[in-house]
Amino acid sequence: MKILVLGSGGREHALCWKISASPLVTKLWCMPGNAGIASDAECVPIDISDHPAVIAFCKANQVDFVVVGPDAAVAAGVVDDLDAAGFKAFGPTKSAGRLESSKSFTKQLCRDHNIPTAAYAHFADAEAAKAYIREKGAPIVVKADGLAAGKGVVVAMTLDEALSAVDMMFGGAFGDSGAEVVIEEFMTGEEASFFALCDGEHALPLATAQDHKRAYDGDTGPNTGGMGAYSPASIMTDALCRRVMDEMIYPTLRAMKAMGAPYKGVLYAGIMLTEQGPKLVEYNARFGDPECQVLMLRMMSDVVPALLACADGQLKNLSLRWYDDAAITVIMATNGYPGDYGKGSRIDGLEEAKKVEGVEIFHAGTKLQDGHITAYGGRVLNVSALGKTVSEARDRAYAAIDKINWPEGFYRRDIAGREVRRERGE
Repeated sequence: MKILVLGSGGREHALCWKISASPLVTKLWCMPGNAGIASDAECVPIDISDHPAVIAFCKANQVDFVVVGPDAAVAAGVVDDLDAAGFKAFGPTKSAGRLESSKSFTKQLCRDHNIPTAAYAHFADAEAAKAYIREKGAPIVVKADGLAAGKGVVVAMTLDEALSAVDMMFGGAFGDSGAEVVIEEFMTGEEASFFALCDGEHALPLATAQDHKRAYDGDTGPNTGGMGAYSPASIMTDALCRRVMDEMIYPTLRAMKAMGAPYKGVLYAGIMLTEQGPKLVEYNARFGDPECQVLMLRMMSDVVPALLACADGQLKNLSLRWYDDAAITVIMATNGYPGDYGKGSRIDGLEEAKKVEGVEIFHAGTKLQDGHITAYGGRVLNVSALGKTVSEARDRAYAAIDKINWPEGFYRRDIAGREVRRERGE
């Protein structure tokens, strides 16, 4: 089987790494890929926003299956265009992908179908949004309605912070994505990531995970696309997982099917574990990045049949097996991220780092220049590891990081710290 993966981040590297291990695969491409992905797939330097070029490549190379990685590609309707051209793809259509590309769409769906989530209001006018914030007070959450690369959320602890967030979003910080905003109540609790493969009607839950959104240690600093993750997340008990499936995932699938937009692909639910029970923070219409990295490390089963079952509507008869080992990934990012950052800095020591037991390094924003790996993105490397416990996996990941020489990069030293403390009974 000839497979094409669309994307260039750490998520796509993890997918390529896992897909390349499948005996079903005879050829694997990644478009456009990155310096690390090149070791697992042939990289194709085509802009994936150019759908005619993507389809022309699929035709010329007789591609059997396309796996769509990034949220922007889903929102741009690449799955619709591939389907119209006769190519099977993993990922939701543009209409189904509104679960991520429009927060107001999802909030309305939750309201209509009694899916537990934060109270909210939706605004297309800055002054009306500010009046609502003044009425509700802080803390409060301000979200750009559209896609913003994981950075369109401001958890405002003060009134001034919330009002400034409205000005920032309506001022064009996220382009059209911030032309409307959703303002939500501030929820208290611990957050977890929940993933389910979906075929339009059936759903198959994946292993549990937790992400770390804030840039710096102690969950401080601005929100990012994610600075690290681990799996399993012990706080997501079997009972909680069943509640998420029954109270969120299945009602959402039924609602999407009823409106003529069946959801196929992976549905990623950000969950807040409140005193009232699990509540939906938001949906994403693709694998999490960096959660995908830890999920692929822990998945024992061949991932290709699972991805195909989503596209073919055959999940009902499928199951997945997982390693008992824990997995962790730590993001190494360029200084300045998630704000302005430089490009072109050299990274050394990767070969030594990869020799640490249990370690895999997934690349995100990297390029190969003059025989050296260089940084060309905000989030650049995903230093990942398996271990018998989260603590062991964590020690291995940080041991690998200590061998990497990249003065222009930074990372958090406390990824999975809370889970390690739970393991120790602290």
